[in-house]
Amino acid sequence: MHIILDDTAMAAAGQGNVLASRLIHRAHAQVGWYLYAPTCALVEADRTRPGTAEHLAALPGITVLDLDLPAALAVARHETWAAAHCQYAAQPTPDRPDGAIIATTVPGRWIGEPVRVLDLTP
Repeated sequence: MHIILDDTAMAAAGQGNVLASRLIHRAHAQVGWYLYAPTCALVEADRTRPGTAEHLAALPGITVLDLDLPAALAVARHETWAAAHCQYAAQPTPDRPDGAIIATTVPGRWIGEPVRVLDLTP
């Protein structure tokens, strides 16, 4: 299971959202569960809730996704960097042939986008 945390999910994890905490625990404890934090979303989460980036980057079950050239080109075409980087990261890759699911506390933001969503609203 490959899950992308958007900026709202990252901020929620820092505020004690039980569903986000379960995802983090599962990614750390269970084989086959992977959590990703796109860099642009991590920056936005830290702006919303200072300290979030350091906290999440230190967790062993979360992989921070760099803003490489293909990601930067994809982000450049959108208005918000955080959402664009999450959407780009959720697309299929050789490592994730089925793509990834975006975990969010604001599922309405993803309506009409070509992504699968996991609602973390408590």
